[in-house]
Amino acid sequence: MALLAALVSSLMSGVASADPVTGSDANGTYLALGDSVAFGYVPPQAVPAPNYQVAHSFVGYPEYLAQQLDERIWNASCPGETTTSMLTPGAQSNGCENSPGSTVGYRTRYPLHVQYQGTQAAFALSYLAAHKHTRLITIDIGANDAFLCQETTADHCSSQAELAGVGAEISSNLGSIYRQLRHVAGYQGPIVALSYYSLNYADPTQVAGSMFLDSVIANVTTKYGGIVANGFAAFQASSAAFGGDPCAAGLLIKLPDGTCDIHPSPEGHQLLAAAIAKAIGA
Repeated sequence: MALLAALVSSLMSGVASADPVTGSDANGTYLALGDSVAFGYVPPQAVPAPNYQVAHSFVGYPEYLAQQLDERIWNASCPGETTTSMLTPGAQSNGCENSPGSTVGYRTRYPLHVQYQGTQAAFALSYLAAHKHTRLITIDIGANDAFLCQETTADHCSSQAELAGVGAEISSNLGSIYRQLRHVAGYQGPIVALSYYSLNYADPTQVAGSMFLDSVIANVTTKYGGIVANGFAAFQASSAAFGGDPCAAGLLIKLPDGTCDIHPSPEGHQLLAAAIAKAIGA
């Protein structure tokens, strides 16, 4: 807590004070943005099956981090969110407000951790306007841009041109998100982008895909004064004793057939929360 407060103080030095702090806002707040990883998504095949009607039954790394930092959290993440759908109303997502070939998405069926109209980015701006003393923003976004490309192209997004296009899209959109947070909302505290883990560190193709995505995210994040938390390295280190397999290491959700879903298990989420805490020196 003291280290986080010092980091916020340093980043906000020279910034004019906002309205006087009153009530619980004096303790600061934490805004989590992102996709299904931040949401804490659990697939229907998992045992026990998740209760999609109760959002609080889903616990992701933001909740573990908030507990560790003793911060109050607003988790605005949406499963299937892309960098484009995060910014643009009605844009194609990978399952947030809509899905490939369908107008139905997670938000149209089930509650999120926090309820809002419009895009996730628009909610973030309204949240920051109402919570002037927000102390931390975390974000993970971009993987669904790649998944959407894989699902909607004949070659499953395997060409260099398509991959470059995905990278450019993420870079442009994430830059727009950061500009809105910094310049429209005036937020000058820490923004931490969590890098994505690989599903198999023994598979060069899987590793290369994750590293490409993470490099794009890292480049634009640091450009806007953000911090990158190394989720890739955190999973890699904990998977090393299991042949580089996060599933065998217990970091991914186990399924009844013995395989794993792509989403983190509680142990995986705790590891990601620890990576963010390390990145901010908490």
